[in-house]
Amino acid sequence: MRLATGEEALIARVVAPDGRMGYGFSFRLDATEARHMAEWGAGVRGERPPYESQLDHPWERAWLAEEDIEWQIEAAFAKIRWSPE
Repeated sequence: MRLATGEEALIARVVAPDGRMGYGFSFRLDATEARHMAEWGAGVRGERPPYESQLDHPWERAWLAEEDIEWQIEAAFAKIRWSPE
C-alpha cells in the first residue's frame, strides 16, 4: 500500500476461526512482521510481537504505545479490497 507520504507499507489481515479480524503492517515490507502483528490483533497469537519504529508514523506510535491503531488515517487503507470480503 502506498502511504500519503509516498512510502510503501505491507498490510496483512488475519481472520480468526470465530471471525475476529486483526491487521498488521510493516514499513520494512516484511510479511512475517505484518502477519504476526495481525495474528496478535485477531487473538490467535499469544505474545505481542516486538516492533521498532521505521518512519515515526502514527500507526507505529500507536503500536508502540499499546493503543488502538487508527487504520483509516491512511486513505489507501480504506480502498483495500480484501478477499474474501
